Amino acid sequence: MELKPRQLKETKELNLNAIYQDIEPELEAVENCLESLTSSSHPFLAEINSFLFRKKGKRLRPALVILSSRLFGYQGQDHILMASLVECIHTASLIHDDIVDNSRFRRGQPTLHACWGTNLSVLLGDHLYIQAINLLLQSNHDAIIRLLSRAVSQMIEGEINEFLMSNNFDLSEEQYLEIIRKKTASLFEASCAIGGLLAGAGEEQLYLINKFGSYLGLAFQIIDDLLDYLGDENILGKPTFSDLNEGRITLPLIHSLNCNGHPYREKIIELARIRPLGEKEKEEILALLAQSSSFDYSFEKARELVAKCHEVLAKLPFSGYRQSLEGLADYILYRNR
Repeated sequence: MELKPRQLKETKELNLNAIYQDIEPELEAVENCLESLTSSSHPFLAEINSFLFRKKGKRLRPALVILSSRLFGYQGQDHILMASLVECIHTASLIHDDIVDNSRFRRGQPTLHACWGTNLSVLLGDHLYIQAINLLLQSNHDAIIRLLSRAVSQMIEGEINEFLMSNNFDLSEEQYLEIIRKKTASLFEASCAIGGLLAGAGEEQLYLINKFGSYLGLAFQIIDDLLDYLGDENILGKPTFSDLNEGRITLPLIHSLNCNGHPYREKIIELARIRPLGEKEKEEILALLAQSSSFDYSFEKARELVAKCHEVLAKLPFSGYRQSLEGLADYILYRNR
């Protein structure tokens, strides 16, 4: 059975630039702020920071800070610094993630540890975390300090739990969702909450925007895990099957292994244990997971979460910023990278 990249029941293309149109000047201000925050008189650190931030990601988390703050009528400028700090924290987490996962490529370029080694990369990730924390402590937003501290703690706990569950073929869907809630959704939720706190949003509004961020982060990670099986490596900028090669058990595999009466459970486990996975094994795994409709099941789970995002947003004030958040939710569902 031949599977094309992103072969799911429904796909459509959404333009992230169009979604960001109303906040483009603010995102540009975030880029300038990141450049300033990560500047260093130390030549090597300056080189590393340039390496880290020259290849832009999707800037989803900074966009969430900006859009959430504007949604609730914020008129100040602190959201630019906060959006930049969130991106610093995210980037530091990626440095450590790539070390743990032994990832050699991200965003189409070699990872930090692939270029400079593990020992130095651990220190550089720590350095970026400390830079962000020091700047955060200089702010006058105690609630945001507590919020981000809790989010980072949850991210680390999620990563630890994922590592401890490596190669555990009995991992349940509930355990998987709890792992990704902590390691991924916690920072999405915090990004949205920061915007609400800056704007002085009410308790109910904060509750709703937090839920939106959590649902969005869960959907993002499920799609990320789907793309690891079905994505186009040239678009992803990294090899497919990276998760399984590192022992990470994600939703498509969990669903297939737990399908009632799946006749090939032991065969799937046998294939999934092979290191490194060759093209033949990959094709067999893809065919078996497709046979159990596990890719479509995972996509439907992400779709349900995005539908919840829209339900939450419908209870918040209508504006162009809310429309951008709605567009961002749809983008996350249908993205190809």
